Amino acid sequence: MGEQDRPWEGRVAFVTGAATGIGLGVAQAFADAGMRLALSYRNEDDRLATTAWFADKGYAAPLFCKLDVTDRARFDEVADEVVEHFGEVDVLVNNAGVSVFGPTDEATYDDFDWIMGVNFGGVVNGLVSFLPRIKQAAGRRHVVNIASMAAFLPGPQAGIYTASKFAVRGLTESLRYNLAPHGIGCSLCCPALTKTNAWTSALKRPEGFGASGFGAVDAAELEQFGTAFDEGMEPYEVGSKILAGMTRNDGLILTHPEHGPDFEELHERVMAALPQEEAPPGRLRIEELRREAMRAADAGIKMQMSDLT
Repeated sequence: MGEQDRPWEGRVAFVTGAATGIGLGVAQAFADAGMRLALSYRNEDDRLATTAWFADKGYAAPLFCKLDVTDRARFDEVADEVVEHFGEVDVLVNNAGVSVFGPTDEATYDDFDWIMGVNFGGVVNGLVSFLPRIKQAAGRRHVVNIASMAAFLPGPQAGIYTASKFAVRGLTESLRYNLAPHGIGCSLCCPALTKTNAWTSALKRPEGFGASGFGAVDAAELEQFGTAFDEGMEPYEVGSKILAGMTRNDGLILTHPEHGPDFEELHERVMAALPQEEAPPGRLRIEELRREAMRAADAGIKMQMSDLT
């Protein structure tokens, strides 16, 4: 097999939250593609199970890095560890997150700080720590930020979670234009229902964020909610679709086909909200300049503020 068949062979990837769920599915798909891996984890039992999977497949053991993605100092240490171990880092997958829900109108600062700190802040910390190292590498490179279908579809119990995923979406779609001139691909992945234990996040709330406005966790209600995840897509399938999207350098990777009706409804609602009136020529010219600048940036041309006027 050559470059065309295994384009990521030998590339070094760092994946956060990679000992369970979607992160593990990504790690397994990457390993099958011949990539060298560094994986972050929190739980020792999960790390041991992941180690066993690699051993059973006859693959080289990954570099495991214990990491809380909200710990900026540790994130920077991990980035150094990865480069020291492999000599380079080519791919970053920001996957780690928490799935915590409750009525936004009753949320406290602790609710906002915890969920946004992990789901958005963890992505920021990954980018700040790893992008300088990825820029120093050569050849095929990529950044994947894993959000959720909640980046497009809000829900009444998911206000903060939705806000965090909208933030990851906006950041990633803009970052793609910044990385293109460096020859680095960038993708936003928005999975939907996946067979994971993400529903247990509410049971793992850190002590420092204990003042929740969502009330005490009802274990029975949470377990009932968790049964929905049994119907989800296998994490390895999500990981394989992410790998394929990276190879095509897709800006947006959608993994679940069942959301067509949601996007049709969203498109109709947005188009219906546009005023039915003519825009003045000056505004039309500015918006066309913006569109041209975005197309040029996506093609790898570094754009400046002066290109927008």
